[in-house]
Amino acid sequence: MYYKAKKSLGQNFLKSEKALADMVRAGDVQKGDAVLEIGPGKGALTEKILRTGAKVIAVEKDRELLPILEEKFQKEVKNGQLTLVEADILEFDPTNYFLLSTNYKVIANIPYYITGAIIRKFLGIEKQPKTMVLLVQKEVAERIVARNGKESLLSLSVKLYGTPKYIDKVAARYFSPAPKVDSAIIAITDISRKKLANIDEKAFFELLHAGFGHKRKVMLKNIEPWAEKNIQLPVIFEKIGISIKARAEDVELAKWIEIFRKIKDTRV
Repeated sequence: MYYKAKKSLGQNFLKSEKALADMVRAGDVQKGDAVLEIGPGKGALTEKILRTGAKVIAVEKDRELLPILEEKFQKEVKNGQLTLVEADILEFDPTNYFLLSTNYKVIANIPYYITGAIIRKFLGIEKQPKTMVLLVQKEVAERIVARNGKESLLSLSVKLYGTPKYIDKVAARYFSPAPKVDSAIIAITDISRKKLANIDEKAFFELLHAGFGHKRKVMLKNIEPWAEKNIQLPVIFEKIGISIKARAEDVELAKWIEIFRKIKDTRV
């Protein structure tokens, strides 16, 4: 059945057998696992996941693709191994499906334009996935793992909930249609809220946003307004071992958490 990719939905179908296999391998998908696939498209990745014996919920926004998927996976749909859902992933509620009672995994080739929104949604929801394997723009993948040694709001946000790993580059030519930039596979494992123990999640993100608020300013100056006037930030920085001239991008997550805790303790 002929189907033309829709640019408005950011559709670029992956055709590399190696990349598809790498994604399934990175997710350590086993028989009996519960996998949420975002935007299955024509089902290339879906097929690879199903071969492992995993149970799959595939959420597709484009209703024109659903008949193609239903025809291709008649057997798996009939026996319950595959559930096809027509929905916008940003509005999809995993509590309405069996995912709520499982340590599910998210594996997907996602549209570039909603990469950040998808990551925020699934790391921030109450019922987090155990693992996420995503095919994203190469530049974004490199930022998430801080490949250049510089942290960002994105990299710290991901590391707060899990452990990101750069798996491999996927050149633009391995997609149809080919995007203008290369992609890369990333895996985020061990997803949880363990690092947020006794930490106000909302307030911590306010600190991060403040720290990255003005790129030309050092971190200390950026967070001064957030920290309140009576708090001696230079003293806190010295105790933690951070230079008062450090920029937000130079400070690792563990140090941000220490700063937050010491500011909180000072306020009490």
